[in-house]
Amino acid sequence: MSRADRWNHNSHYHRVVLAAIPEGARTALDVGFGDGDLVRALAERVDRVVGIDADIDVVQRARAAGVDASSAVTLVRGDALQPRIPGEPFDVVTCVAALHHLPLDAALERLRDLTAPGGVLVIVGLARNASVWDWIVSGVGVPANRVARAVRGDYRHGAPIADPQESYGDIRAAARRILPGVKYRRRLYWRYTLVWRRAAALA
Repeated sequence: MSRADRWNHNSHYHRVVLAAIPEGARTALDVGFGDGDLVRALAERVDRVVGIDADIDVVQRARAAGVDASSAVTLVRGDALQPRIPGEPFDVVTCVAALHHLPLDAALERLRDLTAPGGVLVIVGLARNASVWDWIVSGVGVPANRVARAVRGDYRHGAPIADPQESYGDIRAAARRILPGVKYRRRLYWRYTLVWRRAAALA
């Protein structure tokens, strides 16, 4: 199965990530890279990509699949919260369906600090329903999901899964506090996106 054919709720929003890459970006970090499809896509657009994932099985499968076959890609087994990631900070930092595996405030602060001046942080995440509006949007996603799966299938990755503990409101409040100017958007397929651009360094 080609990368283009491997559709699921997460890969659907890779387009959002790629569209946010700033002009002139040269380096990228993908946190919780899973099957490595986003790492490959990023490597087609920037000079150097680091993928980091805490699960050894995920890292080994990605290496066996040749995700790091290009000299532009480095896969690291580790935690995004660790004190140092080779190559930091990065022009592009991405985190797809991984934020809910980490302590929210500490993770947002770390991802912020990993983003270079003038760079962009893009998060695609999951959260729990805690309001009437949350349930309405989730309900709309049910028929959309059925149609999408019927048309495109539903690729299942082998990365660990976990239920999100924070609500959409929790995510929005923390992001606005830690990432001033962040753009939060609730999405179909039980996802949200955060896009934050760090101010460029003063000359």
